[in-house]
Amino acid sequence: MDAARLEDALHGAGLRATRGRMLVLDALDRRPHASAEAVLAEVRDALPGTSIQNVHNVLADLTGAGLLRRIEPAHSPALYERRIGDNHHHVVCTSCGAVADVDCVTGHAPCLTPGETGGFAISTAEVTFWGLCPSCQRSAA
Repeated sequence: MDAARLEDALHGAGLRATRGRMLVLDALDRRPHASAEAVLAEVRDALPGTSIQNVHNVLADLTGAGLLRRIEPAHSPALYERRIGDNHHHVVCTSCGAVADVDCVTGHAPCLTPGETGGFAISTAEVTFWGLCPSCQRSAA
């Protein structure tokens, strides 16, 4: 994504367009479903003095501003993605941990409605599908 669009996204969310924020957004455009450690590896050359704590802080700021989505598959660190504002789910490989997006066939959020809400006003439902990715299927064959 070009720098002007990243700056516009940050300003639109009420955030300053710092170099660190722009690099993190760019890294997640190139590598969706990345952990904080993976983002650090992506930005380390451009920001040699940065730390994992700095990356966590930027990820928290961007998530809080609605520019990122944080997902937490079981047995995995938190993962971040730029695909926001739609109703999609994820599929996770039970062998290698690869994650991919799965569009919701219902189309509107939440796409699942519980029989009993306990008084909660439900706004979102998360679905995680588990299975073997194509690469792991080939390796297993």
